[in-house]
Amino acid sequence: MDGQIESARLEAPVMPEQFIEEEIKAKPVKKDKPQSSFNFFQKSRNALMGAAGAVRRVATKGTFVEDNRRTEAVVQAMNGTVWSGCTDGLIIMWDGNGNRLQEFQHHCSSVQCMKALGERVWVGYASGIIQVMDVEGNLLAEWTGHSCPVIQMAIGGSYVFTLAHHGGIRGWPLASPGPLDDILRTELSNRELSYRRLVNIKMLVGTWNVGQEKASYESLMSWLGRAFFDVDLVVVGLQEVEMGAGVLAMAAAKESVGLEGSANGQWWIDNIGRTLDEGISFHRVGSRQLAGLLIAAWARKDLKPHVGDVDAAAVPCGFGRAIGNKGGVGLRIRVYDRRICFVNNHFAAHLENVSRRNADFDHIYRTMTFNKPHGSAASATSVQLHKTVNANGNQVDEDIPEMAEADMVVFLGDFNYRLYGITYDEARDMVSQRSFDWLKERDQLQAEMRAGKVFQGMREGLIRFPPTYKFQRHLPGLAGYDSGEKKRIPAWCDRILYRDSRDVLTAECSLECPVVAKITSYEACMGVTDSDHKPVRCAFSVDIARVDEFTRRQEYGKILQSDKRLHSLLRESHFVPDTIISTNNIILENQEHVVLRITNDCQRNKAAFEILCESQSISKQDGTKSEFPPRASFGLPLWLEVEPSVGLIEPGQTMEVTVHHEDYYTQEVFVNGVLQNCWCEVTRDKEAVLLVNVTGSTSTETITHRINVRHCCSTISASPPINPPSITTPSVDVLSGEASTRSSKKNPSNYLQRSDFKPFGSSEVHDLCPL
Repeated sequence: MDGQIESARLEAPVMPEQFIEEEIKAKPVKKDKPQSSFNFFQKSRNALMGAAGAVRRVATKGTFVEDNRRTEAVVQAMNGTVWSGCTDGLIIMWDGNGNRLQEFQHHCSSVQCMKALGERVWVGYASGIIQVMDVEGNLLAEWTGHSCPVIQMAIGGSYVFTLAHHGGIRGWPLASPGPLDDILRTELSNRELSYRRLVNIKMLVGTWNVGQEKASYESLMSWLGRAFFDVDLVVVGLQEVEMGAGVLAMAAAKESVGLEGSANGQWWIDNIGRTLDEGISFHRVGSRQLAGLLIAAWARKDLKPHVGDVDAAAVPCGFGRAIGNKGGVGLRIRVYDRRICFVNNHFAAHLENVSRRNADFDHIYRTMTFNKPHGSAASATSVQLHKTVNANGNQVDEDIPEMAEADMVVFLGDFNYRLYGITYDEARDMVSQRSFDWLKERDQLQAEMRAGKVFQGMREGLIRFPPTYKFQRHLPGLAGYDSGEKKRIPAWCDRILYRDSRDVLTAECSLECPVVAKITSYEACMGVTDSDHKPVRCAFSVDIARVDEFTRRQEYGKILQSDKRLHSLLRESHFVPDTIISTNNIILENQEHVVLRITNDCQRNKAAFEILCESQSISKQDGTKSEFPPRASFGLPLWLEVEPSVGLIEPGQTMEVTVHHEDYYTQEVFVNGVLQNCWCEVTRDKEAVLLVNVTGSTSTETITHRINVRHCCSTISASPPINPPSITTPSVDVLSGEASTRSSKKNPSNYLQRSDFKPFGSSEVHDLCPL
């Protein structure tokens, strides 16, 4: 088994067919104390995991652990439900009494803001994603609105406006998605030639397993020196930058607290940057390190303004799918508004582990999730990308990996696929004869790709260079192949594969097929001897179809002005259904309930209503009125209850709204600067003006009905409570007869004492609260 044993007996759960590789060097043991390979790997693994746990505990000591269910945004939908959004992307729907109705999750990023209008609710996420749902929680559409968190939303005119963390503001039609989008999409597609622009960039992608060594300047120039000529974008992937139990433990601990990188990794980034004349000819746009895996990208100075939204990701495939001795690191870069993913990989080693290597690729491809790297200096761009939803409102492509949505994907790295059915001597002979075609027939990777088991839909350039593994360091030429005790069979372990936007090879570059790439060279640097692997590089010529936004907006405006179908739809989106209210005057006496009926007179569209208080007043004894500003929910006075105060009315249906007086006795000494006591408000006539605002499903225009509500006080015969001076006694409410406690420690001038008033008669009310 060449130093491998199955790890099924280890403490942590592992995947089937998961093996531990002999990459952690152990100190030699004495001959009189033999140690089995299983005990060695078990102890190494336990030590590694223990060290990672210890570092993680130290790193997180005293830090705040964020609650994944913390509420970040709240909004009331027009059907009366309340929606709350959490940091884990969960959205909870509540009724007006605080009872949980249902919960749903359409995105894993944190909810940042929410807005509701008519039958729809808009949600903004920390990832820049914007979603629109109906009031039942069904997802209608989703798109990438910004390159950073959406922190605020506002509705105005016919648009919902979103504010991003970097200060950008964008507007989205309230009627989207809908027939309006279909017409605009079709018309704009017919005018594609007027605003489509084709650009060509040159990319150089390199991979190298450095074997924990550091390269000389000459080696780096031999590998990447051609970038000085006609290359616009350089992407480099390294494997085994550093290894060992301590390194893996530290890397695992850093990952657990959101940190990454190392001194060795920084050395490579700095030296490759110097090779590329960083700061003058090229600018680094992003990097990501996971243990011994490192990927970094540089853009030429004139391309840099068109490169943005650089996201990074890492997927460990080592012990328990948790340690980064094997795995992948990736960068997703937006170039001319097209997303290109680069993934640097290191798969399971050894000849017999073909299925494990296939599983590593599948795990990385399906689970890699990109997010912003710390300190990324990439410029921001964005594009709206609506996702299709089915009849139930769920995304059809919900489980599709993120990389499947990229316009181009490049996989590079030490894939570790070997040559099978051949001996070491046979392989050496065929290499010396440069019989590469005969050797490729025994290449595990090409055999697995032909069988459709790995790298599905991807392509590789024609291999015209010798196998790049395994060599003895600092031995030049083909004589440097491993001739030690193990005599590793030469193999093309180091590879670069890709796919672009084409479904067929004959497809031309267009907005429907926006990225078309071809390989101009694919070669290994056989003269570099710093590692037991040879560095490999691949040059691409990439055609990108981009949109001239200024011209496209002009065409958009022309379509809006000239298309009569759009005019009709826009008028319909501003339509407010006619509604009828049963009365404009309501008089409340005692505790009676009055029903206000709001009828939707439209037979096609729903009507949304909201009841607010415009003003309220209390009648004085001299016949004048005291105006008070609204001070409760929806501006309603504390003595008035309206239920429901918001709602949706089906076409041709009637909504019944209950209006009644709510007993209220203030416990405050002053309210709005006016001296109060427990019986002064119930002895006055009170009035309020309610506004019934009616809107359509996708319109901000309103029709307003005014309703005058008056509460007439009944005759009160009960005497007010009498409190002896300087003592605390229970007082009896003049209406309910219930006892309440008042304290005499407050300012005596704020309360009436026994000597301050005379008994009330049954038909006489005295004003004890001067206004």
